[in-house]
Amino acid sequence: MIRLAVQLVGISTVAGVVTAGLALPAIGSAGLGAKEAVSGFNSLPSDFTAPPLSQASTVYDADGGVIATVYNRDRTVVPSDQISPLMKSALVDIEDNRFYEHGAIDLKGVLRAINKNAASGGVSQGASTLTQQYVKNVFVDEAGDDQQAVLAAQAQTIGRKLKEMKYAIKLEETLTKDQILTNYLNITFMGEQAYGVEAASQRYFSVHAKDLSLPQAALLAGIVQSPTGYDPIVNPKQSKERRDTVLRKMAQYGTITQAQADQAIASPITLNVSRPQQGCITAAQGEGFFCDYVKKVVTTDPAFGASSADRQALWKRGGLQIHTTLDPKAQQALQQSVSTHVYASDKAATAMSVVQPGTGKIIAMGQSRPYGVNDNQTTINLNVTKAMGGGLGFPTGSTFKPIVAAAALENGITPSQSYPSPYSMPWPDMKSCSGTRVHTSGDVHNDSTSLVGPFTMGPAMAQSVNTYFVSLEGDAGLCNVVQMANKLGISQQAGGDTLQQVQSMTLGSNALTPLEMASAYAAFAAHGTYCTPTAISSVTTADGKSLSVPAPDCRPVMSTGTADSITTMLKGVVQDGTGAQAGLSDRDSAGKTGTTNAGRQVWFVGYTPELSAATVVSDVAAPTSLDGQSIGGHTVDQAFGGTLAGPIWRDAMSGALDGTSPQSLTTVPLQ
Repeated sequence: MIRLAVQLVGISTVAGVVTAGLALPAIGSAGLGAKEAVSGFNSLPSDFTAPPLSQASTVYDADGGVIATVYNRDRTVVPSDQISPLMKSALVDIEDNRFYEHGAIDLKGVLRAINKNAASGGVSQGASTLTQQYVKNVFVDEAGDDQQAVLAAQAQTIGRKLKEMKYAIKLEETLTKDQILTNYLNITFMGEQAYGVEAASQRYFSVHAKDLSLPQAALLAGIVQSPTGYDPIVNPKQSKERRDTVLRKMAQYGTITQAQADQAIASPITLNVSRPQQGCITAAQGEGFFCDYVKKVVTTDPAFGASSADRQALWKRGGLQIHTTLDPKAQQALQQSVSTHVYASDKAATAMSVVQPGTGKIIAMGQSRPYGVNDNQTTINLNVTKAMGGGLGFPTGSTFKPIVAAAALENGITPSQSYPSPYSMPWPDMKSCSGTRVHTSGDVHNDSTSLVGPFTMGPAMAQSVNTYFVSLEGDAGLCNVVQMANKLGISQQAGGDTLQQVQSMTLGSNALTPLEMASAYAAFAAHGTYCTPTAISSVTTADGKSLSVPAPDCRPVMSTGTADSITTMLKGVVQDGTGAQAGLSDRDSAGKTGTTNAGRQVWFVGYTPELSAATVVSDVAAPTSLDGQSIGGHTVDQAFGGTLAGPIWRDAMSGALDGTSPQSLTTVPLQ
């Protein structure tokens, strides 16, 4: 009896508060408690602005095709005229049949609830109007995935009820009944990850909300009270009973005839379920990794919000139309190549990125293991740094040598510079950017005992002569090499560690990513202009507002003469050097091979005037030699960048450029 008395006093207090807050005669059954509640009610701020609802965002490729639909909550907000009138009527009849007659608070409903609850000995009936329920849903939606905040928004307390009532009153002063009802139908959760009537219509029936039939509308209206208990997929019996209750109410209130209700009640529940198609995992053609990269850009780049919280809120709110730089033709060619040359089930994996010289646009991105969480799949994007969803990167081998050559040329060394370049020589001492002496014991040697000099820069590049480039690095200055790498977007290793300023830098001892290397080589193709890689071309919000997007930072980082000299050397690599198997047969191409110690990683990085791309093959779990491994259905005798990574690059680039007119690379005499 004590519990019942407390409940009755609580309901009475609310009734008194409501009438007092509306300047009506107080019911007066709660005494001093009601007066205190009235004071609290009046002190609540009256401004209430419903935030934009979280809904799905769509990521598009450069041709306007959909890469994926991504969302924090599966919701598509629709206007009133895109919701079936039957749906609106069904919801009103089952939840608040006097919705169009009363104000924000239904005083008759409050009194009815008091009487009914007193008779039942408990709280068996509430008195919330649809407007109040909408306000509560707003607070639940704002709570997001914070369970404590969700529970607070749903708490059956006097304080929460007062807040709900005050804001409901404000809403009805500013919105029409139809606007409130439409908002309610767009926000409410209807089970099976579906938020709002449009998502629910698609989930259960695969139709739009405007096309719901009477039985379908009644079923969805019934779900609102208990999305789990009345889930027609999990609990079809309970769902039908609830649907039929809605139909009887609709007949009782004259919305439909009894004959229509009887006919609908006689019909079975017929579902046509569309499972959630959400997230980057649904992307085709290996685009999931690029999709994930786009998400990382939105949530990390200051262009999309001053703080991390702002950016996360933007992503969760959704409703974004994100247009990207991804070219579907190039992506298809890349995915065909990586998945043909390296199988998903192989111990090794390959990753490849393609960018456009002079703009920084990411044209394609993919890898041999599909985006996913099952066997032989991964969600780690091997193309990018750890901070952007990738791993620890890969030592680049000799693909770093052109960067050393660029530093040397920029510091007055000419391509005609000759070094003895023996098979083996001691590591020369150098100085880091801090002025510290860098000393390494032991010797550096070439890949073959027959590979001996003297060499000048061009032939040494074509044959990838280690001892030549260690000597060149020493004369150019280790710090100048580091600074050139920085200018080309390489400021730290993929895992976040600082670059190792050691003599073996020229041999690719630092772990980098395909996207970084493709972007660096794009500067050679663009005659010395480096552009930061960019994935997003435009973003529009749900209300049609265009957002600023990260613009590529394009700047000259070396002279045109230096860049064109590097191109001349790298063209020689694919014509008659270590990259001969990677060169394109129908157009100019240039590039460099890379093979790390014991063949643990192999690379090919190259470009045409139109595209620059980097490919790496590596055992990613615990890097061991690729020699003797089965890769793409063939046993690798000895792994080299030119013979293993090179053909992957060649086939992807050939497919991406198929049907385009060949352009010529700019070359210069090497003096």
